[in-house]
Amino acid sequence: MESKDNKKLVDSQAEEVDTSVGTAADVDEVMKKYDRESNTRIWEGTPKLIVKTIMVLFSLYCIYVTLFVGGLLEIRLTRFLAFILVIGYLNYPIKKGITKVNYLPWYDWIIMILGAGSFLYFSFRAREILMLATKVSKDPLLVAIAIIGTLALVELCRRCVGLPILCVAGALLIYTFATVRFGKVVYDLFFTTNGIMGTPVQVCSKYIVVFIIFGAFLERTGISNFFINLANSIAGSSAGGPAKVAVISSALCGMVSGSSVGNTVTTGSVTIPMMKRTGYKPEFAGAVEASASTGGQIMPPIMGAAAFLMAEYMGIPYGQVALKAVLPAVLYFTGIYIAVHLEAKKLGLKGIPRSELPRIVSLLPKIYLLLPLVVLVVMVSLNMRTMQFCAAVAIIITILVGLVNKDDRITLAKFFDALEAGGKGTITVAVACAMAGIVAGCITSTGLASKLITAIVAVSGGRAFIALFLTMLCCIVLGMGVPTTANYCIMASTCAPILMSPEIGIPAVAAHFFVFYFGIVADITPPVALAAYAGSAIAKAPPMKTAFNATRLAIAAFIVPYIFAMNPAMLFEFDVTGFAAVLQVIQICVTSLLGIFGVAAALNGFLFKPMNIFFRVLMAAGGLAMLVPEPISDVVGLVVVAGIYVFLRMTTKKEAAAA
Repeated sequence: MESKDNKKLVDSQAEEVDTSVGTAADVDEVMKKYDRESNTRIWEGTPKLIVKTIMVLFSLYCIYVTLFVGGLLEIRLTRFLAFILVIGYLNYPIKKGITKVNYLPWYDWIIMILGAGSFLYFSFRAREILMLATKVSKDPLLVAIAIIGTLALVELCRRCVGLPILCVAGALLIYTFATVRFGKVVYDLFFTTNGIMGTPVQVCSKYIVVFIIFGAFLERTGISNFFINLANSIAGSSAGGPAKVAVISSALCGMVSGSSVGNTVTTGSVTIPMMKRTGYKPEFAGAVEASASTGGQIMPPIMGAAAFLMAEYMGIPYGQVALKAVLPAVLYFTGIYIAVHLEAKKLGLKGIPRSELPRIVSLLPKIYLLLPLVVLVVMVSLNMRTMQFCAAVAIIITILVGLVNKDDRITLAKFFDALEAGGKGTITVAVACAMAGIVAGCITSTGLASKLITAIVAVSGGRAFIALFLTMLCCIVLGMGVPTTANYCIMASTCAPILMSPEIGIPAVAAHFFVFYFGIVADITPPVALAAYAGSAIAKAPPMKTAFNATRLAIAAFIVPYIFAMNPAMLFEFDVTGFAAVLQVIQICVTSLLGIFGVAAALNGFLFKPMNIFFRVLMAAGGLAMLVPEPISDVVGLVVVAGIYVFLRMTTKKEAAAA
């Protein structure tokens, strides 16, 4: 028990916490300052209706093409990119801060028409152009088309994604033009499926766009409110309950949305005010929501559509990807959950009275809202049809479910809003994927991959840990402001093959999971932490403080990838079979969870009572030891963590009895 003086101090601190929250306008202002994707044109009246109609038609077109249209890949991809350029320039102005209503300047009309026209020209003459092969460099018109189309995409990328990826692509283009014949570069990057229309854009047009539309429809069924109410009924009454509600609800919502920022705003508008009223500091409340919302994308089975992309890149069934993601995701959210629990205990915070919380029994009638997710996962896991077909079926079921839900029924307006949101959400992903294709194409054309491997091996001295660290930095830098799915496409095309090289020796599954994880945490890692900035706007907290708190809370995301990269047993990649494999799974699950507990307690500095620096260092070392899937390190870590736990518990009881 706490002394009366300590309790009074805690109560006074809780009372001093600012419980006001930011409005939608506050969030919009902050995101416009930091997030390029949030800086869009303002359309009203008839122009707004026209732009909305174009985006709705784009979404319908994408669903139709992915389901029913075959034929030449170049024809489908060029039309897809032409559509992206049109809706992209209709949505994103040349710079931030343009608030003029219904304004599309003459130069944007020219760029949009010429850019989209270049891809459409290629589309209508695709067979004839492909027959020319590298001879296209002798046709001035085709060269001009390639240059104009590429520059239009580059400019759109600058507007809606940002500069980091353009700097990488630009440097590689300069190197490519300096070492490879001009005609071959033009042909490879624009007229083949090894450049702009490479694997990233192919995956985007085939899978990602349909899943983005599915997520948009699912958000309009009221499933987010269901997840929040479910989390409230489970954890709302415990110590610091609202923060735990944020962790659980964000994990559930985030796996569907595929957007760290979108999830932070959606669930944070409910959970952050509750956390502040409970007594959490504003920067901590915003950080909890941001870190949990970001982690939603590593939460199986959906993983923000990334699971389906990873299955495509790694060439393994979707079910295996979802299974391998389970333990790392559990460790991530367990780390955050423990951190908020210890923070609540340190501050003496209480939960929400049970009388004010929904009961699980009252939520059961709404369980049908999960039907689209269940159907999607079952269909894809059993490999019934193609993934895009399964997503289309899930969209239809989502609409039917939305029609049944009388509390938040899908109307015709919501139907078109979902299609519009799906189209708009595709723009940044598609453009970033096109840039990823340029990056991959340059590396292929120049043979740069082997040189990069040689350079990284030389810098790292052949040590995998250093190579992993360099890759982590690349993922975080390139992930600044880049949608997660696009970031994964970039890293899967560039860094993952380097890690998988014989010189580094990281297994393929571990390499892909590694780059995926660090692409995600870019959303909460300073200096450009978009999810943390969104959380700070709602919480009315300093953005950078919120970002650093979110990074501390998500420490598991910075540790676990190194563990499974060095020992893939954490991803259920075993060298043994049968009962031995089962025992290894149990050992890994138990010791990893205890290890995360040790690290979280060390970072928080509280376990029954404040810990001194000596105990914190020992606790962190013991926790890290148990995160390494080796028997000896597990035993050492267990002894250290358990010893400190027992010692602090006993001394706290003695101090309480003596008080």
